Amino acid sequence: MRHPELLIPASSLEVLKTAVIFGADAVYIGGEAFGLRAKAKNFSMADMAEGIAFAHKYGVKVYVTANILAHNRDLAGIEAYFHELGEMSPGPDALIIADPGVFMAAKRICPQIERHISTQANNTNYETYRFWYELGARRVVSARELSLEEIREIRAHIPKDMEIETFVHGAMCISYSGRCLLSNYFTGRDANQGACTHPCRWKYAVMEETRPGEYMPVEENERGTYIFNSKDLCMIEHIPDLIEAGIDSLKIEGRMKTALYVASTARTYRKALDDYRTDPALYEKNMDWYREQIAGCTYRRFTTGFFYGRPDGDSQIYDSNTYLKDYTYLGIVDEVCPDGRYCLEQRNKFSVGEQIEIMKPDGQNVPVTVESIQDLDGAFQESAPHPKQKLFISLSGGTAQKYDILRRKE
Repeated sequence: MRHPELLIPASSLEVLKTAVIFGADAVYIGGEAFGLRAKAKNFSMADMAEGIAFAHKYGVKVYVTANILAHNRDLAGIEAYFHELGEMSPGPDALIIADPGVFMAAKRICPQIERHISTQANNTNYETYRFWYELGARRVVSARELSLEEIREIRAHIPKDMEIETFVHGAMCISYSGRCLLSNYFTGRDANQGACTHPCRWKYAVMEETRPGEYMPVEENERGTYIFNSKDLCMIEHIPDLIEAGIDSLKIEGRMKTALYVASTARTYRKALDDYRTDPALYEKNMDWYREQIAGCTYRRFTTGFFYGRPDGDSQIYDSNTYLKDYTYLGIVDEVCPDGRYCLEQRNKFSVGEQIEIMKPDGQNVPVTVESIQDLDGAFQESAPHPKQKLFISLSGGTAQKYDILRRKE
């Protein structure tokens, strides 16, 4: 049986550590430039070095995105960036690249770092895979437009040591593997340079040329107008099909997402993969648990995308462009004090007396009550209203460990 890698996104050093602790085999991150998530927190070189060292300590790989479609003005900076990454020790395990010029620069400057080809390069057939392999790529990320049948055919026509990486969970782009011009056209922010404003989620109307000012909604039914607003991909119920198709790396989307999202997806897919490897019957038995846990992060309802053929109209959302949220992320346990208090950086408001939940990497969810909240000076507070402040809290009903997630059910 093939044992695919579980590849998890991380927007910051804190989230990288969460991904590692909650079950990732590999984590992909972006530096402060040249990756397609300009609004993510991203990693300074110092944070990147710390994150790679932390991940390697747990046997987890780290891949760095450099997948912009480069202009002439980008090339000098990209080369300097690759020189820095090549000198880092320990360095990243791979670079994720879309642009052929950027690929050749990486091959020349830091050949010791594996090169993976981003989905942004529109990889839709086995000849494209073989083209990149012959240039020195170890892995290609399949376009989101591919079905499982097409992926199986690619697997049958590429070298055995070439790897296929495929998105299996998260936001779906309405443009062809992300090649979108809407953001640039409307806001001047180029999606292909990492600054997408997600105009595909906006509400649109049509105006007929001879009827200025008369706006007609663009709709497929009476409830709404969100023709571009895709549901989120979720393949947690189809792990056997993904493995059988010959996929080497199951990739979760979300380098803009919170630690709660990362913990929820990593923990759930980790358990599903491990259960299936242990016994396919165990995987089927635990399906309700997977569904319940994967709903613990923000999402836009779920679809299987293109995996089973062209999606029908049910893959779009017509009545809302907002995320569903069953839980609110409160923070990560940073330290456990000798007196039993917990130090954390608060991310959302909570109060003394409130029932919250400790989310543990092993799958447990422990309900607890907030007994006290103190600031760093030791002053007691009734609530914690200001996100991103450091706090000490006491809990009753259960105990937490470093890197456990605190969340509140909505």
